[in-house]
Amino acid sequence: MPRESHANRRARATEIFGILARTYPDAHCELVFSNPLELLVATILSAQCSDKQVNLVTAELFRKYRAAADYVAADPDVLAADIRRIGLFRNKAKNIQACCRVLVERHGGEVPRTLDELTALAGVGRKTANVVLGNAFATNVGVVVDTHVQRLHGRLRLGSGTTPEKIERELMELFPRDEWAMLSHRLIWHGRRRCRARNPDCAHCELRELCPSAFAFA
Repeated sequence: MPRESHANRRARATEIFGILARTYPDAHCELVFSNPLELLVATILSAQCSDKQVNLVTAELFRKYRAAADYVAADPDVLAADIRRIGLFRNKAKNIQACCRVLVERHGGEVPRTLDELTALAGVGRKTANVVLGNAFATNVGVVVDTHVQRLHGRLRLGSGTTPEKIERELMELFPRDEWAMLSHRLIWHGRRRCRARNPDCAHCELRELCPSAFAFA
């Protein structure tokens, strides 16, 4: 593909978003939650684990632990056992307790609404903070870059970045701020349903005319 100007890439990105919006009008976060604390805990658990597996575990977990103080008061071994079906469950249990301890001590048990406050919590990086801000508080501070977003960014050649931080900056430059949360959801849905890591379905892909990597995986 010839070198693409930033203006042309932005125009192509606009077309890509439009197609994704029409293809996945109901795209949303697939972690099941009913409040910001539940989403925060679920997102911490989702690292290196599928949303489906997390939802199976949190269905019971959220009935047992309803407030940040409940996680703080839990016996560490019991909490670990409650999430044992999740990868890295012992470390995640420690992070959830440490995170909730700060919520109780510094935030009145409530999940904070700023990126800096969220990323200061145990087990919470920028990706997790973006998930919580975008989905629990409808605040577009950044773009969630998971493995699907990272893969599609590369295949669609939306930039040259290879790290989540650089990829996020490039996506933020290409798409309007009020679309950042939905951009993540629609890229993730497309990655799960069409542009899979192995055997992507290029023949039926809605983006094939705009994708420099189309049919490169035969």
